Amino acid sequence: MKRTWKSISFLFVVMLLMALMAACSNSSGGSSKVSVGIVLPTKDEPRWVQDEQRFKDALSDSEYTTEILFSQGSSAKEKENVETLLNKGIEVLIITPHDGAAAASAVEAAKKEGVTVISYDRLITNTDAVDYYVTFDSVAVGAAQGQYLIDNAQGKDVPLYLYAGAASDNNAFLFFEGAWSVLQPKIADGTFKIANSVEAEKLKDKVELTRDEMSKILGQVTTNWDANDAKNKAQTHLTAAGADLKGDVAVLAPNDGTARSIADVFGSDGDITSYLVTGQDAEKASIQYVIDGKQSMTVFKDVRTLVKDAMGIAVEILDGKTPDTTGSYDNGNKEVKAKQTDVIVVDEENVKKELIDSEYYEASEFTGL
Repeated sequence: MKRTWKSISFLFVVMLLMALMAACSNSSGGSSKVSVGIVLPTKDEPRWVQDEQRFKDALSDSEYTTEILFSQGSSAKEKENVETLLNKGIEVLIITPHDGAAAASAVEAAKKEGVTVISYDRLITNTDAVDYYVTFDSVAVGAAQGQYLIDNAQGKDVPLYLYAGAASDNNAFLFFEGAWSVLQPKIADGTFKIANSVEAEKLKDKVELTRDEMSKILGQVTTNWDANDAKNKAQTHLTAAGADLKGDVAVLAPNDGTARSIADVFGSDGDITSYLVTGQDAEKASIQYVIDGKQSMTVFKDVRTLVKDAMGIAVEILDGKTPDTTGSYDNGNKEVKAKQTDVIVVDEENVKKELIDSEYYEASEFTGL
């Protein structure tokens, strides 16, 4: 009996030691340690799902590892995601904030852990915890959208419908700033007449708008980057519009998801003779709309380049190097060093050259090319 108890005790001790060794192995980092943590805003927009795959591909041949989490439009979930990644020992955090201001506390927690923070595509505001900003030139995006409307509108007093992104996203202000910079002179000289914003009408003679002035306009024309919000807002505006605000119209839509919804509404109104509508992101569905003549243009932001730039900065940091930058952005607390990527206007004329010949998409994914 004693011999049996001794055997059981010895076996128990061996099992306990093995369990402790396994626990130590796991907690030491080993295979569970992540080099680069990435937090993206939502899986509900094609743009971010495409980014997810490109980020995975970018480090596929590297010694470094990455983990990608989605915040699903919640700042609380975003902060939880950052904490999860910090617990996995990340050295670099790449984050696209759902809300630029609300994300400050999440990245401040990362900074306290010695993690380098890269704000990706959208700027995190009012904190000094952001090290780098990888972005397309957002002001240039808005300017390209506005210029397209100017170049393709016919005659005078063209009804101009303004729409914008979410007021919680700093990029929405930058896009609108760029669009207003080129549209305002043409509003002032009578080429366009504002159809759906009393606040914009009040400010039509002002070239440069303050943040507060833009906020008032965005308050009336925001889509919140949501296709349903955009649809409802467009329906409300057209229902309220008189005959003088219909016919041949121009529409500033902030991105492709909202552009398609807005285009569907304008296209189904019998009093709309023709419409120009802008977009951005070159989403597959919108490229088909461009081919079919339902959406006038999209601003192509080659995400492959943006992902490459973000990962390039991350790898240089992991390698102990200082990344190159091309400019800086004021986030309300500091000038954040930035790497900027150019944008390209795509319409029916050059869609094949820019998106098919460049192998961004395959011709087989579309009809009517």
